[in-house]
Amino acid sequence: MTVQQYQLDDLLRIMTQLRHPELGCPWDKQQTFASIVPFTLEEAYEVADAIANEDWQELPSELGDLLFQVVFYAELGREQQRFDFNDVVHRICHKLITRHPHVFGELADANLSEQQLKDNWEQQKAQERNARTQTSILADIPKALPSLARAVKIQKRVARVGFDWDELAPVVAKVHEEIDEVLAEVQPQQPASAALKEEVGDLLFAVANLARHLGVNPEEALHVANRKFERRFRGVEQKVAQSGKPFSDHTLQSLDQFWNEVKTTEVK
Repeated sequence: MTVQQYQLDDLLRIMTQLRHPELGCPWDKQQTFASIVPFTLEEAYEVADAIANEDWQELPSELGDLLFQVVFYAELGREQQRFDFNDVVHRICHKLITRHPHVFGELADANLSEQQLKDNWEQQKAQERNARTQTSILADIPKALPSLARAVKIQKRVARVGFDWDELAPVVAKVHEEIDEVLAEVQPQQPASAALKEEVGDLLFAVANLARHLGVNPEEALHVANRKFERRFRGVEQKVAQSGKPFSDHTLQSLDQFWNEVKTTEVK
């Protein structure tokens, strides 16, 4: 039996049917631009997770889920007579061609350096901001980005106009300064104050800046750290289970000993 090979037009038709006023799906008919944003973010993370796990068999399915989100927005736009899927395709094609003059321009040059490519890209984005009457160089940084990733984007953008340290020492000093300011706001046995939250935010921003100066993506570094901690803690759980006693019967010192034993078994 031959399985039908669906095409993009089929997906657009399915989306229209799901939103049909009488015959569509009740859940899909209730959705708005705002209501499906969390699902879009979730699908993007599931794509990233499939890539991190090198799950190539599942990746096409996850990419399909993400594509469906784009189609969903396009259908909402069509219904409201704001834009449709063809407009989405036109915009991205135009943007890619415009931002890659070294590939599509009359004076195409495939041998530009990485720095020249970055400079050209930023120059083009600046022209687009001017066309939209956005005067701030920070205007088009998405507010919905994960805060750590957004911090790095902000730092990179202001660095392009010279608002950045050109040595590592003051970057490190700023991290120490922010740690001291966090500790100065700590009030034992009291809920976290607004001032403490602000200082912790400043510390995280400074650490992100340090990572950037070291050439490390802090989002990726934290992702690796999370996975490492999870892997090691699962090892601690196994040792607790082997001990025949629950966590509550182990002191922090004994749990820390289990942690160190797990660390020593890891291959460097």
